Order: sequence, then C-alpha cells, then structure tokens
Amino acid sequence: MAPPSSDIERAANLLKAHRASIDRLDAVLIYTLGERFKHTQDVGRLKALHDLPPSDPDRESQQIERLETLAREADLDPDFAKKFLTFIIAEVIQHHKKISGDH
Repeated sequence: MAPPSSDIERAANLLKAHRASIDRLDAVLIYTLGERFKHTQDVGRLKALHDLPPSDPDRESQQIERLETLAREADLDPDFAKKFLTFIIAEVIQHHKKISGDH
C-alpha cells in the first residue's frame, strides 16, 4: 500500500528543502576554500621571498590535530577531516613550490 499523497508531498518538500540547504552549504565551502587559498598563496609568496621551504611539517601536524578536534566537536568523522586537510595541504604545497620556482 502506497503512502497517502499528502505524505509524499511532505517528503518531496522536505527533500527539496534539504537539497537547497546542501546547495547553499556547497557554495559556502567553495567560497571558503577560495578565500583560504588566497591566504595560502600569500604565504607561498612570503616563503619564496625569504627562501623558506614550501612545506612546514610541524605546522601541518598541528593543523591536522586541530581539525581532528574540530571534527569531533562538529560530529564529523575525524579521519575524513584528516583526509580532507591532507588533500588541501598537498595542493597548497604544490602552489608554494610553483611560486618558489617562479621567484
């Protein structure tokens, strides 16, 4: 027996609302990453000007620990947060190497 049409409509409306929220959050994530990378590009230029290495393992470890803690507080899988940040750090290091090579 199929659910009443009013239940289906409510479910469709809830689905639509959840998807709209997801779309807004995706936009926030993308704009936030864009802003983050603007700052890391500035860091890369500073490192290049002062002959500092593109990678800073101590800082990276601190950031991973910090994000794992934030993930737990946000009820997000800390392993996922670590993978996500590790991916971002790898991208940042590539940007820093490119910037360093350009100077």
